[in-house]
Amino acid sequence: MKYSAIIYSIALLPAINFPCYAQQKAVSENKITAWVDKKEWANGLNLSFHPSVNRDSFYVAYHRNPKLWDAAFAFLKNTNLQELKPGKYPIMGDLVFASVTEAPSHDKEDVKWESHKNYVDLQYIIKGKEMIGVADTSKATIVKPYSPDVINYNAEGKYYITEPDTFFLFFPNDAHRPTIKVEGYDIVKKIVIKIATGY
Repeated sequence: MKYSAIIYSIALLPAINFPCYAQQKAVSENKITAWVDKKEWANGLNLSFHPSVNRDSFYVAYHRNPKLWDAAFAFLKNTNLQELKPGKYPIMGDLVFASVTEAPSHDKEDVKWESHKNYVDLQYIIKGKEMIGVADTSKATIVKPYSPDVINYNAEGKYYITEPDTFFLFFPNDAHRPTIKVEGYDIVKKIVIKIATGY
């Protein structure tokens, strides 16, 4: 009897751990757009995400772990980023943490495409400008297999110049190529917040 109960409990685990993933994937584009545009997720944060961000991925990721995302956005909202010194800042232990750098950006040929499995990258330029490449990992070729928590690629992607008051989000299927030098901006101050995926 106990054995049957254990087997039954194990069979239920996927439903318990991931109760709304299928439902979230079925959400209409109109509902996702309305939710994003309403910006309740920002909780008063006066930043917007870059147009390149995958809204569907953001909707699913946020609703899977809202406490983690709320903590990340609260940190951005309540912290004087201009005065924040370079270093690592815990927000919710290993689930959400920030890294601040103030350093030279790089020539394009010196920057590799990368993606991550365990964390979503929220990247925001506090001071200066940099170029960031974005590509779909399904259309990229792996050149360095996964080693925690990075995969490197060869890819063809689109490139964007960072904009004031705009942040980027990179999900596990987003290859990205950050820290590329923009003429006239030698030193860039940047914050990267790592948010556990739960994938």
